[in-house]
Amino acid sequence: MGSKNKLKRFRENETFYNVIQPDRATLNDQKFSLKGKWNTHFFKNNNPIVLELGCGKGEYSVHLATQHPDKNYIGIDIKGARFWRGAKTALENELTNVAFLRAQIELITSCFSQNEVDEIWITFPDPQIKYKRTKHRLTRPEMLSDYKKVMKPEGVLHLKTDSEFLFGYTLGTVSQLGEILYAHHDIYNNSDAPKEATAVQTFYEKQFLAESKAITYIQFRL
Repeated sequence: MGSKNKLKRFRENETFYNVIQPDRATLNDQKFSLKGKWNTHFFKNNNPIVLELGCGKGEYSVHLATQHPDKNYIGIDIKGARFWRGAKTALENELTNVAFLRAQIELITSCFSQNEVDEIWITFPDPQIKYKRTKHRLTRPEMLSDYKKVMKPEGVLHLKTDSEFLFGYTLGTVSQLGEILYAHHDIYNNSDAPKEATAVQTFYEKQFLAESKAITYIQFRL
């Protein structure tokens, strides 16, 4: 994507009511005004809140919001030029139950209060295979601990990935820290796969399937 196109999208994001872009200082200082108030001040309902971490283009959040109008969806990514597409589509389709938050996932506890989140989707994150990149894995113990802080006690998390490494790593980590509800190394060749795991496909997921790559899935609770 050219720099001019990125700047255009950044400017357009600033006009979208469904795009929230707090600066890092606000989050670091615990002064984000929507923390603990997403239901009352943004969505203006008491419906469950579902996060998509590393939402990319935002199509997964938009599809889920379309299928489940009784839930509120928030796609989170630091790259606003990517989720511009999802935000724009949501506005065009008059979807009021989906928003996009431009923030680093590592600051999730600065964006949400304890017991504020009902469900989390982690869709095709970078597996960060090299050891020195472990601190950037979205399913490392420290991140799982942060997710637990903002989730309701019975909240459910989902991981979809084409990475066998991340699938195995996460299985091992969650088995020590939480409860595995379902796991399979190839959900599109498994008739028992949960419908919510196969009903929507991301841009990259469609590419992986076209290349005959197996898609793994874990559903778990912390």
